[in-house]
Amino acid sequence: MMMIRSLLYFLVGVLVLLNPVSSVASAADVTKPNILFFLIDDQRNDTLGCAGHPIIQTPVIDRLAAEGVRFENAFVTTPICAASRASIFTGLHETSHGFTFGEPPLKKGHMEKSYPMLLRKAGYRTGFIGKYGVKTEGEPESEMFDLFEPHDRLPFLMKQKDGTLRHESEVAADKAITFLKASADGKPFCLSVSFKASHANDGDLKNHFPWSKAVDGMYEEIEIPSPRLGDASIYENHPDFFKGSSMARKRFHWRWDTPEKYQKNMKAYFRMISGVDHAIGRVRHSLEETGLAANTIIIYMADNGYFMGDRGFAGKWSHYEQSLRVPLIVFDPRAAKERRGAVVNQPTLNIDLAPTLIELAGISQPRQYQGSSYVPLLHGADPSDWRKDFFCEHLMENESIPKWEGVRGERFVYAHYFDQNPSYEFLHDLKADPDQLSNLAKNPEYQRKLIEMRRRCRAIKTLLKH
Repeated sequence: MMMIRSLLYFLVGVLVLLNPVSSVASAADVTKPNILFFLIDDQRNDTLGCAGHPIIQTPVIDRLAAEGVRFENAFVTTPICAASRASIFTGLHETSHGFTFGEPPLKKGHMEKSYPMLLRKAGYRTGFIGKYGVKTEGEPESEMFDLFEPHDRLPFLMKQKDGTLRHESEVAADKAITFLKASADGKPFCLSVSFKASHANDGDLKNHFPWSKAVDGMYEEIEIPSPRLGDASIYENHPDFFKGSSMARKRFHWRWDTPEKYQKNMKAYFRMISGVDHAIGRVRHSLEETGLAANTIIIYMADNGYFMGDRGFAGKWSHYEQSLRVPLIVFDPRAAKERRGAVVNQPTLNIDLAPTLIELAGISQPRQYQGSSYVPLLHGADPSDWRKDFFCEHLMENESIPKWEGVRGERFVYAHYFDQNPSYEFLHDLKADPDQLSNLAKNPEYQRKLIEMRRRCRAIKTLLKH
């Protein structure tokens, strides 16, 4: 019965999206496109069917990738939700916007140049639904959004007016559908739907990943393979500050440290992602019904990556690929047919989202943005001046999460954990060691490269500070 239910869910998701894109759109004559931005929490790049995952079922998102463009090398500049979401709104690195957990609110000047503020001033109807994740100076949300419905501190199962409980992902979809039904008036819109899933419920150590009813029973009869990088020797090869009482290790013991926990929590985590996929399918179906599909660009992204037992860790927070890499898919129904299903290899960042949305809307770019619009990449351009590396960091004050800064290049990755005594450096060669299992920082043969990457890190940070 459970296998049948899973199969039915998969088929329904596919059938919804096999409907041809509506050619009758009330906004068809509007030159500015509508924008629908979906942000999921705690999902790394490889946990989608379209990215080659052998188990997880994400037919709605897979269809977006098949019809749009998938960015294979998308990253965040800070792998934690608060700082990453601030970067998404402002187009700035954490070291520039200065916001993470426990820090003062985002400055008014930063939010005045945020993508929703600029889009609304340019005539867009703007909305935000779900996990906001940031605090702002002067509470400018009334200027940024026509509709502001944050779900930050609510439980995953939200009590409805009739007393029933409904999953936050489905509530977000409900509200998004209501927004769309009120948008069929020809005025362009930008709606940001930010899911709390697939973040764990850290207050419940028995049921970490609550899922929606739509995906009950999925994966129940599947044996989830052990983490590919789960060998104990990989964990033991880390310095002490990564081990013991670190947050990454503490939460590993919460979720992944026994076969029974691992199977239970991985299946629940996958259900949460499939539940988001189901919710997005409902919203996309509403686009069709309201006649808005032909002029609406859909973007799907995550706020940071996620360890799923790899290296003996849980969470994110570090310089490793599992922390930094995220899914990014852009579907533009107006795009040329030859771009359908394209895969882009150039590195794109969370700080690129605001510049991209601004360009899509035909608005002048603020000088303060540190990201770059990836609109040219959507059209198949291969710009010679596109970034070859990027600065990344984690600056939250927390004794169990070590602070660091670094540079991720095409071949080499450098990270400086500067608050350790003594400080500690990593250097990885992605060509020879794509899993980042060897630290070359103390290898004499790589000292010139270490010095080069160290200087590059300092130079970029200096530019960002000015």
